Amino acid sequence: MDPNTDSTGQSLTELAVAWTPDAQTLKRSRLLRFCRECGFDDDLDRFLEWSATDTAGFWDAAVRDLKLEFLEPYSRVMDEGEGLPWRRWFTGGRYNYVHNALDKRVGKPGSDRVCLIWEGDDGEVRRLTWDDLGELTSRVAAGFEALGIQPGDRVGIFMPMAPETVAVTFALGRLGAIYIPIFSGYGAEAVAQRLNDAEARFLVTADGFPRRGSMVRVKETADAALELAPTVERCVVWPRLGRSTPMAAGRDIHWSEFLGPEGSPPRTRATDPEDPCLIIYTSGTTGRPKGAVHPHCGFPIKGTQDMAHLFDVDETDTLFWFTDLGWMMGPWAIIGSLTLGATCVLFEGAPDYPHPGRVWELVERHRVTVLGIAPTAIRALMAFGADVPARFDLSSLRIQGSTGEPWNVEPWLWFLKHIGRERCPVLNYSGGTEVSGGILGCVSCRPLKPCCFNAVVPGMAVDVLDTEGRPVVGEVGELVIKNAWPGMTRGFWRDRERYEQTYWSRWPDVWVHGDWALKDGEGYWYILGRSDDTLKVAGKRIGPAEVESAAGAHPAVKESAAVGAPDPLKGEHILVFVVPNPGAVESDPLRSEIQDSVARSLGKPLRPHAVYFVDELPKTRNAKVLRRLVRAAHRGEPPGDLSSLERPEALDAIRNAR
Repeated sequence: MDPNTDSTGQSLTELAVAWTPDAQTLKRSRLLRFCRECGFDDDLDRFLEWSATDTAGFWDAAVRDLKLEFLEPYSRVMDEGEGLPWRRWFTGGRYNYVHNALDKRVGKPGSDRVCLIWEGDDGEVRRLTWDDLGELTSRVAAGFEALGIQPGDRVGIFMPMAPETVAVTFALGRLGAIYIPIFSGYGAEAVAQRLNDAEARFLVTADGFPRRGSMVRVKETADAALELAPTVERCVVWPRLGRSTPMAAGRDIHWSEFLGPEGSPPRTRATDPEDPCLIIYTSGTTGRPKGAVHPHCGFPIKGTQDMAHLFDVDETDTLFWFTDLGWMMGPWAIIGSLTLGATCVLFEGAPDYPHPGRVWELVERHRVTVLGIAPTAIRALMAFGADVPARFDLSSLRIQGSTGEPWNVEPWLWFLKHIGRERCPVLNYSGGTEVSGGILGCVSCRPLKPCCFNAVVPGMAVDVLDTEGRPVVGEVGELVIKNAWPGMTRGFWRDRERYEQTYWSRWPDVWVHGDWALKDGEGYWYILGRSDDTLKVAGKRIGPAEVESAAGAHPAVKESAAVGAPDPLKGEHILVFVVPNPGAVESDPLRSEIQDSVARSLGKPLRPHAVYFVDELPKTRNAKVLRRLVRAAHRGEPPGDLSSLERPEALDAIRNAR
């Protein structure tokens, strides 16, 4: 049996097309328009092949298509000087991404249009126009100048999603400084680790924010972190809650004292395209987090291009991606949507608080057209039933996006049917922080099968290689990239060797991304999980998502995580940690039923060795299950970096499971 199956045992590659674009969707497709403008008529395959081989020609055309403005024109698109891992882009020019994301619209016709909508955990709503955001950004920039900030200085941002957060990122970009987005749910050690690695001079934080009706005391966490981060000179405190917090004399400065005067002139530095604007830290299985360095001409251009050509975003759209600034998708959503002239929705709260329809209510209230959410969040919201989203007007939606992890079939179809009402495509998107966006994606101008990717992201030369480095079709292999692109990280912060070792060391001039993937030869691709998550039982290799899909076919299973454990005969056997649906009672017969459910789908050799019941699985705040932590907790091994984990208590349930 094909191991790459859904919960019914049907091969993913044999699933039927579930959505086909109509005439209106095809007409709106920005990618098809771009394809025609580049001289390929509607031959998308030929266009994508060109985009992957004529790297300089494609990105030169993309800059024009996106209407990106350079402050001084570039003389060369790409400089190959130091080899493939270290390409330089748009040499000779001057480029500041904030000019394109904000400045060029402030004070111009249409600048009184809303560009940011913020909704808090408590239901409060704020709307800012382009002029409002421009004014706030200018005052923040003036505040930083008064503190003595210099180009290249690093500044940590430890804040919830809010308009002030956006203004801080843009102000730093204008001034040529570098911001470090820090997940708002981190503990003190994780915050300090990032500040220390980057040798940050400043930190911007909040007094706190509400989360599920309770107070998150961000300032106290920031204070504890700053005790461990001696390079930070000043800490700016935004009063999200307006509560009294300790203020360290000579270090802390209140937001009201920090802001420059109203009418502060914009200060946009004409940066070199390769000047860093952003360091995003990613967590690994072991060792310290890696600081992916991104310049003005990198992440902002690649992310904007993906958003335009995959998700068809333009100035008529309202985009909401459920994320935090500390994850790649936070800066991606903000920079991409505003550069394209769209409206960006920021949400501070949880998807099911104070009621299970909170996300659908937000879509209705703000007339969201492009919604992005992780598969795990959909699986959790499914448990409340289809009657919940049915109560809301979701007619504004035209695109549904997802990223972060593989789908399984049932929730993908649920999302298509009950949220998109079968009108809106589910556009899967996968890449990473070091990529600045996608490697594989979906485009709205092609049919979709459940869980699939129906295109390589334009500009990316992607393949699947076997263990010997040979391209394979119809087989699981390593997902790789064979060219350069502007969004590739410029290495890890002050750790050139680690970057080269992580991505470029296995095969010459080949980026090995660390995902198992499969392409079927008919234009559909599938990502089957991280390479280090893969299970190998008696020589049979399988991704954990397939086991979890098969377990999820049992009505008692709400969600699950599949991991491997050493086996003296098979090399490895499968363990499944199950969060049961309400009403399901833990018992040995139920364990056997779930094991049998997997065996029916995947075959008897892949029947789980054991099923454990737990109250919750370890996840990031954006609901991504951390299987490596499940595996480490069960085995009693050091867990490595825990900074992305929302609730450490979840590991106790894994450790205690019997």
